[in-house]
Amino acid sequence: MKTKTFTPGDKVKIKTKSKSWEGHALTSHDPEIILLKLKSGYNIGIRENEILDASIIEKAKSQAEKPTDDEANKQLPTIAMIITGGTISSRLDPKSGGVISTDAEEILNIAPEIKEICNIRIDAPFMKFSENMSFQDWKKLAEICEKHLNDPEIAGVIITHGTDFLHYTSAALSFFLKGLNKPIALTYSQKSIDRASTDAALNLICATKYATSDIAEVALIGHETTNDLSCLAMPGNAVRKMHTSKRDAFKIINNEPIARITEDKIEILKTFNARNDNKVKLDTKFSDKVASIKITPGLNPSILEYYQQQGYKGIILEIAGIGQVPTGDAKHNWLPKIKKAISSDMTICATPQTIFGKLNPNIYSAGRDLQKTGIILLEGMTTETALVKLGWVLGHNKWNPKEKILE
Repeated sequence: MKTKTFTPGDKVKIKTKSKSWEGHALTSHDPEIILLKLKSGYNIGIRENEILDASIIEKAKSQAEKPTDDEANKQLPTIAMIITGGTISSRLDPKSGGVISTDAEEILNIAPEIKEICNIRIDAPFMKFSENMSFQDWKKLAEICEKHLNDPEIAGVIITHGTDFLHYTSAALSFFLKGLNKPIALTYSQKSIDRASTDAALNLICATKYATSDIAEVALIGHETTNDLSCLAMPGNAVRKMHTSKRDAFKIINNEPIARITEDKIEILKTFNARNDNKVKLDTKFSDKVASIKITPGLNPSILEYYQQQGYKGIILEIAGIGQVPTGDAKHNWLPKIKKAISSDMTICATPQTIFGKLNPNIYSAGRDLQKTGIILLEGMTTETALVKLGWVLGHNKWNPKEKILE
């Protein structure tokens, strides 16, 4: 048969001179390549001129046959999938050699197993790479999540997102949505969905399983290792991107995974907030006059004065060791500048530069001296989460920053 008769989503069998392949046909943007999603989760591209025989095992539903909300499988829960852009929403453009945005249908086609787990309701508020997102986008996502979470017809939420600043968004949603009643799964891919090495399929399947679970927490769902065996559900406010391109780019910092997820099951790994009948409350007050500074050798502490002049209200300092800042000479002594800035009504918090481990300033005299400035030490909180939380706390004029940032 002619492979031109394939429709994206069809389950097909293709025979070449060396091997036979079974998988779901994907949209290919190279007319000479047939793209298949294999059962393993990987994609494979087969040149059309190498195909000896091809057959359709199971025909995909046509667009007209796809169920509407009224025709959805009533035996399955309905999940809201919020698509925001990033690599998981991209494919290679053969004309330009770069990546371009794709549509929701292509994203769903990469993981046809989802239709056996739930019905999907698509919401696409914007298409942005995550490095172009700001706190205004976090607010918009929180508002959309609140609407879906308080809809009795929606069982949970999935957000597909770019990887670079994904952990800022997951932290923001952790603070913006109070009294969470259903799961929120943020997921991603490191490779675009038309590439054989894409990690999108397993991430989407595991995110769907999480979104239909009894865990009412914001979690980032991503590969546990570089293979396609399992994902972890990672606390949204304790995770960081730790590799530029590996499948398991995200790691949990100073915390534990909520669950391990495979295509077959969810293994609970820690105590969690359970699904409940609460109404989610939105709290998106936020001050964008916050910044983070990594203290480096020789950095002049007068940089704090610059931020004050620019109207900044809060600073996260990544400090040395287990709780020290440079004090070697008058020019580079951070203690007087920190104390002066705090006395001028700037909130300054500290996180460790080491990523793993917690601050303990009581070990050395330098740490004890630092505490006397009034700085707020955030133990093992990540700098990214600290920055988002400080902006959220300072958005509430009546709150005591020291009390709320340490909650």
